[in-house]
Amino acid sequence: MTSAELVIDRSATVMNRRRLARLVGSAECAAVVKADAYGTGLEGAVRALAADGCRTFFVAHPSEGIRAREVAPDAVIYVLNGLAPGTAGDYGPWRLRPVLGSPEDISEWQDYVHATELPGEAAVHVDTGMNRLGLAPADWGDVAARRRDNTLGFEITLLMSHLVSAEEPEAGINGRQIASFAEARALFPGVKGSLANSAGIFLGPDAHHDLVRPGYALYGGNPLPGERNPMEPVVRLSVPLLQVRDVRPGDAVGYNGTWIAGRPSRIATVSLGYADGFLRSGSAPTGVHAAEAVVAGVVCPVAGRISMDLLALDVTDVPGAKRGDEAMFIGGELDIDRVGRNAGTIGYEILTQLGRRHPRREVR
Repeated sequence: MTSAELVIDRSATVMNRRRLARLVGSAECAAVVKADAYGTGLEGAVRALAADGCRTFFVAHPSEGIRAREVAPDAVIYVLNGLAPGTAGDYGPWRLRPVLGSPEDISEWQDYVHATELPGEAAVHVDTGMNRLGLAPADWGDVAARRRDNTLGFEITLLMSHLVSAEEPEAGINGRQIASFAEARALFPGVKGSLANSAGIFLGPDAHHDLVRPGYALYGGNPLPGERNPMEPVVRLSVPLLQVRDVRPGDAVGYNGTWIAGRPSRIATVSLGYADGFLRSGSAPTGVHAAEAVVAGVVCPVAGRISMDLLALDVTDVPGAKRGDEAMFIGGELDIDRVGRNAGTIGYEILTQLGRRHPRREVR
């Protein structure tokens, strides 16, 4: 009665990748499964996607790469966050490929490959405008020359960069990055290229290159903010009502009494809070519409503060609402992007925070 249920639709993730793959023609459609596959469960996502033919996966840390390797023994697995000092030994035994983004990364990987005589395949990340990870343009030529001279010591299997504002197709930075990445690729003939993330796929063929790396869209996030979401929903979160009570006008609800009933109201309490990853920023004091749930087909607002384990819903407009009825917090019209907006954040954060205590049920 008290537990939320988080339903993960693996078939929807598979369908979303197929849909994106159709948009990129001959380019390979990989899958980003970092952050526990955006909160949906890394092993389950990798297993389902690999069974459907996905050959390449991206994670953020070697520990995630090891988890992916255990369920996809033949996959190519790249580790996006570069090569942290002293960690090269975490990659080789598991056939993980680091994404090298600095001269220091490259030097350390060279030393490791030379000492172990492993093949040492790796990606190289070139910075085209993010100014975060990635080789600065001034370093591109040196690495390219060492590759030509066969003094690099390892094979570059992928050249990649990261788009800054792909979800804003009219942003000028997109065209500049596409042009900059084309310049970088010209220095590395014969090396596969990868630029597009989920939203980048929709920028068109100039962003596709040889491999695209969708993440958020695989898990139901909208890669086209402001437009109809072309992706299938993957996550559904529902919680039964614990209690329904009548509240008089002027009565306060929740911690610090931030929500005051302005009419005779019915308040339902559910066992869901920020300890479950349902963000406190979705709290709704009087006059503020923030987090929501659907009860009996009616969208009901949160009333007052979201606490650690509980929150309150104003179910006044659902006269028959009763203990045990389902409140759906993600699903249907409450897609992950709307839930994020209601909490003053983005759907990415909602996905990756959910499920710390939720029973999970996978459907296929």
